[in-house]
Amino acid sequence: LVEEWSLMQEVEIQQSRWRRSTRDPNSPRTPRKNRKRTKSSRDCHLERKQMKVRDLGLGYDSDEIILFKYCAGTCHNVRRNYDLAVKALMDNGSIADKKVSSHPCCRPTRYEPVSFMDTQTTWQTIDKLSAANCSCVG
Repeated sequence: LVEEWSLMQEVEIQQSRWRRSTRDPNSPRTPRKNRKRTKSSRDCHLERKQMKVRDLGLGYDSDEIILFKYCAGTCHNVRRNYDLAVKALMDNGSIADKKVSSHPCCRPTRYEPVSFMDTQTTWQTIDKLSAANCSCVG
């Protein structure tokens, strides 16, 4: 009986959490520009594509199809003071090197190996080929 009562109490607590609270009309609203943004499809993220091993361009002779994972998206919203300073120095001509990047880029932060069978029926494994996690780096 005690277990049933505590279980019923737990269900009531959970249901009360699910109900949406009403907004107090006297409370100030947060401006849209200050609200936390949701991750858009343009932000740095992991993409997946099925492709033949041969199409990777690494010299392996195999028609086997693998799931290749790669990073895509932008990182403009995570610029640090370094990025802002480098951009300002590039804009005013203090740094003229075209190889300097003034913003972070979307790159793998963890990799995973990919295994497949080649045309000679030999198992091959390529280490650190496919992205396992992506983040803005730099």
